[in-house]
Amino acid sequence: MGVGRFAYTPIMPLMHAQAGMSDSMGASLATANYIGYLAGALLGIAFPALLRSAAAFRTGLLVLAGTLALMPLAQGGGMWWALRLVAGAASALVFVISTGSMLSGLAAHAEHMTGWAFGGVGAGIALSGLTVVAVQQVGSWRADWLACAALTVLMTAAAWGLVPRRTAVVVSAAAGPAAERPRTHCWFLTLLTSYTLEGIGYIIAGTFLVAAIQQGAPGWIGSGAWIVVGLAALPSCALWMRLARRFSRPALLMIALSLQAVGIALPALFSGSVPALGAAVLFGATFMGVSTMALAIGTHLQIPRAVGLLTAGYSLGQILGPVLAAPLLRHGYQQALLLGAALVLAAACAAATCCLRFPHHLTPRARTA
Repeated sequence: MGVGRFAYTPIMPLMHAQAGMSDSMGASLATANYIGYLAGALLGIAFPALLRSAAAFRTGLLVLAGTLALMPLAQGGGMWWALRLVAGAASALVFVISTGSMLSGLAAHAEHMTGWAFGGVGAGIALSGLTVVAVQQVGSWRADWLACAALTVLMTAAAWGLVPRRTAVVVSAAAGPAAERPRTHCWFLTLLTSYTLEGIGYIIAGTFLVAAIQQGAPGWIGSGAWIVVGLAALPSCALWMRLARRFSRPALLMIALSLQAVGIALPALFSGSVPALGAAVLFGATFMGVSTMALAIGTHLQIPRAVGLLTAGYSLGQILGPVLAAPLLRHGYQQALLLGAALVLAAACAAATCCLRFPHHLTPRARTA
């Protein structure tokens, strides 16, 4: 999913230079992917059986690989737009199915492993960045898409045996009225607001950070920035989850969002290698950690279909992000990145509100097998 979803970011500057793609078309393709992501998340909410379907999981992986392979063969922006739309929907299904299964399956005995599982997205980002940098030395943007498709096929084969599992929980007769679902909607709504704002702000950076760094940093820093993002993301989720075992998750979410806002603003305010590397590290070290903690908090609050609802809000934010940033691109990427940083800072403020009297200790909600 990390390759299929995020390979577009390092390939986009090559498509600008070699395929003549305009800035507006670049933003439009990003928006198509996010619309598809929202559609995939809504499918999971409307048809809960999909979240336990191995067929849906495997189909999503195959469709993701196929859309990458077809990108260099498509003619014109319309086909590109459709392919990125489908890729977004497949990404969301893969993410929601695997996340829901993972959070329920590991919660009882290996919750610390969820951080490493989320880190797989960071590994995919780093691998796609390395692949693009290596292939562009001998090929064009078309070769980059095909190489990323081949990489996705290899990892699909590795993930093929994963089967979504439905956790069975025995309902105690003694539970009685005390086992009713706690009233946590006010915290969940605050969390949903924060995560939606994060979707808007993070995706502005996720789409344009590499291009912005390439404008302000020399040599390998620009082309290697996305690799740094992925490498920073790989261990970050495990680190945030480890911290969450000792400290309040909403407080950690607020800290992660604040650090991310600083990272997004750095290349807009300062040029050179050090701010560029700092931006890549801070962005990579926080954006998957934010998702890990937000989804874990939503699951803790015991809201039905919390993962799907949060993913839908995040997806809606990702659709709005490029739309809000597009008018600012006429003056370069600086204003767009500052907008993204401001929105992520607003998400941090919403997370701070979620900290107030947060119910850290809830009785697990009983579910039938």
